[in-house]
Amino acid sequence: MIKIVEAADRDTNVEYIDQMHRMRAEVFADRLGWDVTVNNGREADRFDDEDPAYLLAIDDRTGTLNGAVRLLPTTGPNMLRDVFSVLVPDGAPESPLIWESSRFAIKPAINKAAHVDANFVVNRMTVELLCGIVEVCRSAGIAQVVSVFDARMARIFRAVGCPFTPIGRPTRIGSVMTYAGIFDMTDELRAKLGRAGGFNGRVIP
Repeated sequence: MIKIVEAADRDTNVEYIDQMHRMRAEVFADRLGWDVTVNNGREADRFDDEDPAYLLAIDDRTGTLNGAVRLLPTTGPNMLRDVFSVLVPDGAPESPLIWESSRFAIKPAINKAAHVDANFVVNRMTVELLCGIVEVCRSAGIAQVVSVFDARMARIFRAVGCPFTPIGRPTRIGSVMTYAGIFDMTDELRAKLGRAGGFNGRVIP
């Protein structure tokens, strides 16, 4: 199940938000070694102060957090424009119909395969979150989502049938090649993702 937590819902979801920041520290600092700020075991940045919408993947049986992603409008502060501008020398997309996804994270202990080919396995929670992004965008009238990702995520997108249009100029940041891409939020995309992950019904109640 995907739970949407917006600014107005923050006070009633304190425990889930805390779990999310702890998970992000585990994923981005401990596992991936990114240069992120961690305080008291929790990762957060200035974009968490911009009233984003969080999509949280919640285990239906235990109620625990399995994954999360952050959504921000491109008309305000966002990571592509304000942190990764080197990727888009001609400027980042900015429109009320385009949101940015960032801090996409899956709890490292989760290991549920959704899509397998000869060499590749994708975590099922990854596909559930992608389905959730499409569903919330379709409901809100958002046409596209822009995101910054590395080659590993690009391969995941391709494996589960989540096409993107590269924008700007891929650049090595730190030790990884980093890309910016834009995704069309369509019913066709949601259907493809549903088939890849076995999510026939809505993942957002």
